[in-house]
Amino acid sequence: MTAAAATENAIEEAARPGWQARLTLGFERRAQTTVLVRREHYGPLRVQKALYPEGPEVCEVIVLHPPGGIAGGDRLDLSLAAAPHAHALLTTPGAGKWYRSGGRPAQQSLRVRVARDAVVEWLPQETIVFDGADAQMHTRVELAAGGMFCGWEILCLGRTAAGECFGYGQLDLATRIESEGRPLWIERARLSGGSAWLDAAAGLAGRPVSATLLLAGRTVPQEWLDACLALPASDGLLTGVTASHLSRDNL
Repeated sequence: MTAAAATENAIEEAARPGWQARLTLGFERRAQTTVLVRREHYGPLRVQKALYPEGPEVCEVIVLHPPGGIAGGDRLDLSLAAAPHAHALLTTPGAGKWYRSGGRPAQQSLRVRVARDAVVEWLPQETIVFDGADAQMHTRVELAAGGMFCGWEILCLGRTAAGECFGYGQLDLATRIESEGRPLWIERARLSGGSAWLDAAAGLAGRPVSATLLLAGRTVPQEWLDACLALPASDGLLTGVTASHLSRDNL
């Protein structure tokens, strides 16, 4: 590509209006069934129907983003609420892709409210951050007494199969989980493309793929923790499992 063509592409990309999308979902427990009772959307972000592969108690929905990827200027806002005793599981049909931003940040905001004795599972497919992306991913979870949140975040920096690394750009991550207004988990990360920290032993140690699974709001049974610790790990894979049991006095 010539310098003139590259400049023209950059100008066209900067002029492209970003997608502004919102999705609001609400779940209720009715008898023995969790029901999707609220479904509001604006822009290209929606769900089609409720599914029950695990039985009527767990309502599963697949969050769709028809453009297929997130580019500079895009903003996606998801709001989920589970009423008392409801159990919802949300996933995506494929990997989330954050494209080269062209100088404009792209944003995704997730807010989850979990009422008394309800459960929300947020289990999307992996997130692929392209070289040159400027991505912001912020999550806030609010738990009532007895509520539980299970969520994971799988990050792939660059497209290693295509020989691409995360050489420039940035990824801003923020996760906050509260129980009755008191913080359980606060995490912030800012990953800069090409940073030495990506290869440092105290950083990502040269691994372009990382993942975190969080279970918050209820005490984890010891047998669950033992089962996780007993799982075999492949050679070269860096893993860790931990549990924190907090009383109301030291939340």
